[in-house]
Amino acid sequence: MASAFDPFRKYVRITAEREDGFVEFDFALGEPELFAEMMLTRAAFDEFCAAQDVVLLDGGAGQPPAVGARLNEVLNRGAR
Repeated sequence: MASAFDPFRKYVRITAEREDGFVEFDFALGEPELFAEMMLTRAAFDEFCAAQDVVLLDGGAGQPPAVGARLNEVLNRGAR
């Protein structure tokens, strides 16, 4: 049985940690599969995660969920 949708449960998956100090991550409410791509400095990211009481998802940097295209890839390389 699937668990009930909980709009108050928040998820974060780090997708990249950049050399310039920014963290790229996916942020989701209720369902980890429905997310927004976000980017914050490391300090702001840590503060954001604490304030939102997020569940940190496995996957780690460089292993985002399978999606057709990520915004940063489209902007940096163009659509295929």
